[in-house]
Amino acid sequence: MVAALPLPALHASHAGTWLRSANGETRGVAKGEAVTLAADTPALILNAPLVATRLGYPDLSGLDLLELFAFVRPAQFCVPTPKGLAHATGLPEPASDDAVPELLQRAAAVLLEQCEAADWPQREGAWSILQSLAKLRWPWAAIIAPHIARPERAEKWLFSRLPEWEESPERPQPAQVLIEENEIEGRLERLTGEGAERREGQRSYARETGGMFAPRGKDRRPHVVLAQAGTGVGKTLGYLAPASLWAERAKGTVWVSTYTKNLQRQLRQEARRAWGETRPDGSKPVVVRKGRENYLCLLNLEDALQGGFGGRAAILAQLVARWAAFSADGDMIGGDLPGWLGTLFRKRGIAALTDQRGECVYAGCPHYRKCFIERSARASAQADLVIANHALVMINAARGRDHALRPTRIVFDEGHHVFDAADSTFAAALTGQELIELRRWVIGPERNSRGRRRGLAARLADIASYDEEGGKAIAAAREGAEALPSEGWTQRLADNAPSGPLEALLAAVRALTYARDESGAQDAGYGIETEAAQLDGNFIELAGQAAAALAAIRKPLIRLGVRLEKLLEEAPDWLDAQGRQRLDGARHAMAWRIDLLSAWEALLDRLGGPADPEFVDWLAVDRNESREFDIGIHRRWLDPMKPFARVVLEPSHGVTMTSATLRDGDDWQSAIMRSGAPRIEVQPRLVQADSPFDYAAQAEVLIVTDVKKGDLAALAGAYARIIEGCGGGVLGLFTAIRRMRAVHGRIADRLARAGLPLYAQHVDPIDTGTLVDIFRDDPAASLLGTDALRDGVDVPGESLRCVVMEQVPWPKPSILHRARRAANGGSAHDDRIIRARLAQAFGRLIRSREDRGHFVVLSPAFPSRLLTAFPPGTPVTRLTLAEALQRLGSGVSESEPAVTESQDT
Repeated sequence: MVAALPLPALHASHAGTWLRSANGETRGVAKGEAVTLAADTPALILNAPLVATRLGYPDLSGLDLLELFAFVRPAQFCVPTPKGLAHATGLPEPASDDAVPELLQRAAAVLLEQCEAADWPQREGAWSILQSLAKLRWPWAAIIAPHIARPERAEKWLFSRLPEWEESPERPQPAQVLIEENEIEGRLERLTGEGAERREGQRSYARETGGMFAPRGKDRRPHVVLAQAGTGVGKTLGYLAPASLWAERAKGTVWVSTYTKNLQRQLRQEARRAWGETRPDGSKPVVVRKGRENYLCLLNLEDALQGGFGGRAAILAQLVARWAAFSADGDMIGGDLPGWLGTLFRKRGIAALTDQRGECVYAGCPHYRKCFIERSARASAQADLVIANHALVMINAARGRDHALRPTRIVFDEGHHVFDAADSTFAAALTGQELIELRRWVIGPERNSRGRRRGLAARLADIASYDEEGGKAIAAAREGAEALPSEGWTQRLADNAPSGPLEALLAAVRALTYARDESGAQDAGYGIETEAAQLDGNFIELAGQAAAALAAIRKPLIRLGVRLEKLLEEAPDWLDAQGRQRLDGARHAMAWRIDLLSAWEALLDRLGGPADPEFVDWLAVDRNESREFDIGIHRRWLDPMKPFARVVLEPSHGVTMTSATLRDGDDWQSAIMRSGAPRIEVQPRLVQADSPFDYAAQAEVLIVTDVKKGDLAALAGAYARIIEGCGGGVLGLFTAIRRMRAVHGRIADRLARAGLPLYAQHVDPIDTGTLVDIFRDDPAASLLGTDALRDGVDVPGESLRCVVMEQVPWPKPSILHRARRAANGGSAHDDRIIRARLAQAFGRLIRSREDRGHFVVLSPAFPSRLLTAFPPGTPVTRLTLAEALQRLGSGVSESEPAVTESQDT
């Protein structure tokens, strides 16, 4: 075994703190002593923000093994726990907490030893980046330096090393082909593999979903398939079988859309059964597409490397540059950049390296030909299968720049989330944060801001100097943008000293919301809201002044767009192909901002008039722990599937929406309405494939009746006893972050002392995806979370043995919910939402035929009408906590429910 690195190592958990000296002596220490020692001498630690949280010392710094790992093995993932680090470095797992410091010393030695190896696959560029990190005083730089030899020849800089993408001719429209059912079954057998279990439900599902690929008979009338497939049916291969056949025969592109990144990763693995990594010409038949904000922007990175970032953020930029050289696709959110890397640096450094604000200059960028975003977009235009997300599919359909990139054959996996995605995509929100972003786009950053951000005039300086009318339009837009909120607007509103017509309107929104809100959220520190109704004359006048100010920006932007179009039609000699692309990109960016301004003006113009029955409008002050961070006016469609049907369904030729929880019990009506199909007078094909799992033998629902609602001590005690009774492997789901934090704070130390680690969203400084990876990797660990963990989490096997819901997941009584509730059957609407949430949460429990587990709801009065959320045959028992603990200890296979309740009750 490799010798330990002779540096002190520190480990802190909820069970205690241990320090190992450079000479190999390990001892337990108090938190205060650990903080003092770490401040005096840099110590080896694993995940500094997490250790800092455990020690209660936010300024903790040291030699973080995760930073070393990111440097030595870029574009590789490591579960950021002692066990995960041991697996990644080939070392034995630590038997206990006090063995972790020695593991850190040995893991550091293994990584440093790899730097000296002749076959180190990530050697290229390491020496050069290390020199930059040394200038930034990265703590690891001096330790790594002796292990990396200076290369004989100068290393290429990242931006000269990245390959360029190539232009491809537009793909012809797909051929009209008809796929026979026997062909679909044959393809499915090939994908599942020789000797695989023959699942009739999967075969039927594949045949039925194949109907979406039939030639369309009427204009703007796509084939729509609604397919409910229970967990374990194998729906992914079920729809990939006809999709791959159609793509092969028709030479067209199929889009598969998901709601969660986890399913995107799973789909990419499954797609390898139907398509290889590359075609003979080197192009990729399968491409993962995400929004621009997910990818590394090379221009932002270059700016960060050249001084745009300071302090710790500058170190992050260097490590990201190291990763970019080895990344498969430049995807920073859910791709091969470890999710924990950004959290090590605490601030939003990762977000600043992506194109968050739509400021891309397209062909005007010196790295345009190497851009990860452009490479992905071009690859998707030539792909057989594009794996995307619901929001991107809808945005592409609504305002895609290239007709070839607009999807026409779409499978919406996780189809129960299409309504929510449409609700967000087709919403309008006139808020302070949105307005200040528009100001920055037009005018540029504030005087004391760092970075490469430029205003409209700077980005189009050559146009302003060449075209007089274009220059005047730019100047007018800039003048109009001076009326928008600027830095410090929230404080001015709190001081009742707004500046300009938009801030004056936001001040009125704030005052009226505080005056009328009756939700009880003011005292709790949450956001508050009130409906946009019965507004007085002064408010209407302020809204009119704000609308006029927005029009003063929109109109010159329209004139500028016309001038740019004329320039493109009658291009001057100095405007080369790259310049044309830059102007086209600028015109596209302006077009969607013009649409945004128009939507805001329409929203303001309707205030004070008769209510539009198709929309729900309200005023809101967004707060986090009583701190205001945004204020604005919101508008949502009462039924967002109306614009979805017009924008997404009508232009499509075939659409499938599929999920394990698509319908409500045996009722298809709500699924049909939430698909948008009735809006275009299409009768969808309904497909049902039941789960092959034996829920009666594999799972049990326990409704605990003696944990009083609102009793926080009893709730925390129940969670602790359940986790102890299960020996870990518990996923705890909460409807409120505050209660989750309180429960975690009360029980984490107690569980850690029993060898049962407890992690929690919004408590541990770790991103949600990494938290799930940690949970999946350790059967003794438990995880607490909110809505993000209720759906899309795939943890089969021993790591997830019990799901606990703290109470019935009632819908939040918001103004939007109230309106939809009134329009959709009142309490029946609530029940559908609750049953869907219960079904999604229950779906986390049984992921394979070997899984066994309990689903626990801590509810003294769980309504019997909600029991249809669980699969038919699942035993449901009402009992006390003590009785539940006995059943948890005995396991599902041995339990015999004494008092059960029919789901038909």
